[in-house]
Formats: sequence, C-alpha cells, structure tokens
Amino acid sequence: MTKAVLDIHEKPTVGQLITFSFQHMFAMFGSTILVPKLVGLSPSIALLTSGIATIIFLIITQFKVPAYLGSSFAFISPIILVAGLSEAGVAINPGNAMIGAMMVGVVYAIVALLIWKTGYKWLMNILPPIVVAPVIIVIGLGLSGTAVDMAMNVDGEYSGLHFSAALVTLATAIIFTVFFKNILSAMPILMGIIVGYIYSVIIGIVDFTAVKNAKFFALPDFLIPGVHYDFQLTGAIFIGMVPIVIVTISEHIGHQLVLGKVVNRNFIKEPGLHRSLLGDGLGTFASALIGGPPKTTYGENIGVLAITRVYSVYVILGAAVVAIVVSFSGQLMALIETIPTAVLGGISILLFGIIAASGLRMLVESKVDFGNNRNMVIASVILVVGIGGAAMRFTESFAIEGMALASIIGVILNLVLPGREVTEKDIYETEE
Repeated sequence: MTKAVLDIHEKPTVGQLITFSFQHMFAMFGSTILVPKLVGLSPSIALLTSGIATIIFLIITQFKVPAYLGSSFAFISPIILVAGLSEAGVAINPGNAMIGAMMVGVVYAIVALLIWKTGYKWLMNILPPIVVAPVIIVIGLGLSGTAVDMAMNVDGEYSGLHFSAALVTLATAIIFTVFFKNILSAMPILMGIIVGYIYSVIIGIVDFTAVKNAKFFALPDFLIPGVHYDFQLTGAIFIGMVPIVIVTISEHIGHQLVLGKVVNRNFIKEPGLHRSLLGDGLGTFASALIGGPPKTTYGENIGVLAITRVYSVYVILGAAVVAIVVSFSGQLMALIETIPTAVLGGISILLFGIIAASGLRMLVESKVDFGNNRNMVIASVILVVGIGGAAMRFTESFAIEGMALASIIGVILNLVLPGREVTEKDIYETEE
C-alpha cells in the first residue's frame, strides 16, 4: 500500500487546503452541473446542494469517510418523467422531482435503519448483480437517443456545425480518459466541456448576452416546498423516482468498497454502511428541500484521491465550501448557461455509454453465468422492459413505466424464480 501524502484526519497547510480543495471541486464540477442542464433544473442550486450534501455526509459518517457527493445520473430519466421537460429544455413541474427526491432520501434512511439493526446480507440477496447490472445498462442505453439528439439537432433539425462541436467535445473527453495518467484523467467531463466550449466560441454558436447582463453575485434558483410549489406526494411521483434506489444503493456500496481500497480502510464496518447510506440519503433530502437533484458519492473524486494520495477529510470539506461559494457567482452560472446543447450532447454520448458499459462490467466481474436460463430470463426482461419503455397504466396520471417498472420486475423475478443463490457469508469479510 502506497503511503498517503495526507491521511484521513491529517490537517493540510493553508496552501495545500486551497489547492487540493479546488482540485476536488473541478473534478466533480462537470458532472454535477451536467445533470441539472439535462433535466431543466438550475446548475447553481445543484452546485450549492452538492456542497451542503457533502458536509451532511461528513457529519453523519463522523468525518471518517473522505467522499464528495454530486448530482446522480441515475435519476435523469425519472426526473424528466415526473417533472416533464419543455421544448426550451426547462423542467415543467420541478416540484414533482423535488418531492420524489425527498422520498428517495426517506427510503435511504429506512434502509440504513434496517442495516443498522439487521446487517446487510438481506440487501445483497434482494439486489444481486443479475438484477442491478441490467438496470444500470437500461439507465445508460435508455438515454442514448437523448444524447444523440442533443449532439446533432437544433430545434429538431440536423446541424452539421453543432454536431462538429459535439464530436470535438467527445474526442477531447476520450483523449483525457484514455491517454492522460495524471490528475486530468479524473476530469474528462470537465475538460471535454472546456475544449468543446472553446471550439463552439470559435465557430460562433455561443451567445454571451446573458453573461454580459449577469450580476457578480446572484442567489441560486431555490425551489422551496410551500413557496414555489405545493407539496403533494402522488403515487406517480413515488413510483417514478423511488425504485431507482435499487441501483443507487448498489452504486453507493460499490463506491464505499473502492474508496476503502484506495485509502486502506473498511468503511462498510467503520463507520458502517448504515451511516454512509444515511449520509447519502440525508444529503439527497436536504438537496431536494431547496431545489437540488438527488446526490450520490462521486467516482471522479475517488479517482482524485487515488491519484493524489491526499485522503484528508479537511480537503473534502474545503471542496464543499468552495462549491457553495462558487454557486453564488452570477456571472459564472450565466457562463454555464451559454454552453451549447451540442457540447452537452457530445459529453453525454460518452457518459451514458460508460454508464451502460459499467453494467456490463458488473456482470463480467461478478461472473454471472448466462448459461443459466434463470439469469438469461431476468436480464432479458429487464433490458427490453426498461429500454422499450413498457408501462403499466392504472389511471391517466398514474403509471409504472420504463426504468422503474424494469427495476421492480427484476427484483420480483429474482425472488420468485427457482435456483436463487442465497448469500450466507459476509461478502465484505476480506475487505480489511
């Protein structure tokens, strides 16, 4: 194990704190603002809530887990489903997404309580790789049409000029992902957006009017229940958002294992999976209370930890504070709003593809046997139901569809079909 430059509870110098905190902020920046851009929410509030959620997470985990929380890509389709999206790319009923995200936070808290009282083996039996991996594939491929449309179409019409910006963005992100081995390799999304944006300025598809008119200081676009929308939980909102925790909880566990390997700790046992899940859930709940998207621990920032060997929670806390401060910069947020849709589309092609590929990777690493008809049936049904957009409609306003339906069916099939393998041993007992 390579010695840490700064271990978890080591305090950095002022210079180190500033440098490393900004580094973490930039690592998560591209992904965190991309999610709200794709679903019609405010990038500034997403940035603000990422900082707030990270601080909550650090407190709940007793400052023992150096993890940063950013916007979750798993909820892109569910947010669009429950909130709607106008032709201008703005969420029609953003309050619906916020209510759904709050419910997701509550479910996290319930699962955390159950794990605290009963352990986590039952969770592994409900969410094995044969269920989770195909749902992850559905998340990525289900958004593929959106990514391609953003990359090459403007107002429904093909534009070669805009598509060229998407391709430049995509190529840059690929180059930084594959060919760079230093800190820049952990920030391909941010670097892709920067280079794609510069190219877009050169070819003249960026309008700076909003930046010129923006104030130096501006409050983020808060969405407060009872002020900006009526709090009304419906079955459609609950079913549209909550089933995705099947994926995000599994993603959370995976991140805790990887992070533990990076910093040579066992976070599943100390401070405990129940604490980290609760921190993630409360971060998501707090985010939704003021208008931010659901949160998740970020692989980009785990990558930064691995590369720099700076594991200090003080640096993660510093990054959270930096994100909160930056979110109040009116001119920076206006600049973000000028990013062409084609640039976001180019990044999304890679990003959504990586999400789908990570599902395939989980199947391979878990050695799922597709010679077993049981596994073949479960994966096949999840993929077709999810990508095909199947729906069970109960009323005009209430339906279980797409990814949510695929997730529920996957869990049910795994529980009822004969031949299910039951996990008896502690799957984390070797993760010391």
